[in-house]
Amino acid sequence: MKAKIYYNGDCGTCRNTLAILMEAGYEPELVNYLQDTPSEKELAALLDQMGLEPREAMRAKESIYKELNLDNPDLSREELIAAMVANPVLIQRPIVVTDKGAAICRPPETVRNLF
Repeated sequence: MKAKIYYNGDCGTCRNTLAILMEAGYEPELVNYLQDTPSEKELAALLDQMGLEPREAMRAKESIYKELNLDNPDLSREELIAAMVANPVLIQRPIVVTDKGAAICRPPETVRNLF
């Protein structure tokens, strides 16, 4: 079974999510999103697939979030997505994509909804 996981190997939640996927028989494609950041178009498509707005998929506790004033309600969807692509540390993790959909898998057990 196929799956894709936008992954940070230093993140325990990502490692636990990966383990659940593998235990379920998936052979996920690992995307280190910090190095292989999705394009603005790809990220917008992922957000649409998850039914989320950019801020719902952002790590608001990262210092860069405040530095860039990303809580400004006047920022457009496109501006927020551009900020996420330029600063991938802002992208919430892990994001898992299977044939059944896509989701931010926090906590890791939520990945089972994509089986």
